Amino acid sequence: MYKIKNKMIALFIIGVSLILPFSYSEAEENKPTCDASLTLISQYIWRGYEQSRDSLIIQPSITIGYDGFSANVWQSIDTDPHDSETENLYETDFTLSYDTEINNVSLGAGWIWYVLPDSEYDSQELYVTAGLNTFLNPTITIYREFYHAPSTYITLGISHSLELGWMNSTLDLGLQGSYLISNDSGAYPDPDDPEDEYNNFHDGLLSAELNVPVNKYITVTPAIYWSFPLCDDAADDMKEWARGNLDHHGKDNFLYGGITVSLSF
Repeated sequence: MYKIKNKMIALFIIGVSLILPFSYSEAEENKPTCDASLTLISQYIWRGYEQSRDSLIIQPSITIGYDGFSANVWQSIDTDPHDSETENLYETDFTLSYDTEINNVSLGAGWIWYVLPDSEYDSQELYVTAGLNTFLNPTITIYREFYHAPSTYITLGISHSLELGWMNSTLDLGLQGSYLISNDSGAYPDPDDPEDEYNNFHDGLLSAELNVPVNKYITVTPAIYWSFPLCDDAADDMKEWARGNLDHHGKDNFLYGGITVSLSF
């Protein structure tokens, strides 16, 4: 497993290296970009599933981009895991993506590799996304897991940004809903029939983020989120499949928040 992971990391580095050389052969305006951020958040919730409890979560991220192509490394570090035998480094994600805009339509596609040190099963997804750059910016994204537990996760979201007139800050509001289609009853079973796969609406996410530019390069973003189930099956699924079941006391509603410091140049 570790040899496979090392090979995958090498492939990811090669992918990043393919993005960078073009920056020296194109026009001045097509410069590569680099974005780094550090998030401190009260809880890690992934697609409605509780991944931590009663501990501070640290999530560093770095992205290198050029002309629509980007490569990202993101981590989630649990400062006080609920299970004392669990490593602090819970997850590392590698993402390669391409984004563009055509006639006020935002389009994107990418590949995500989720590396989970506490599990022998990593996950990989391909995704496509499309959004209308108009009122409420409706956006649909389809993720397809193909490496470990085949499933399709579809999100539909809306968002709106309010200019506050203070330090050029904005208040970004978002609402997202999802639908989960599982092809593996072992990974995502139907709560009413464990021999069947989950196929129903899943989690919703309401978000409010205050973006405060400190200067040209640094932005501070306090944020608050509410994750909730969209149906009874989703509530049962979230309670049952929380990280390690958290002593079989999983929840389905989560109000959490944090702050992010971003550096872009």
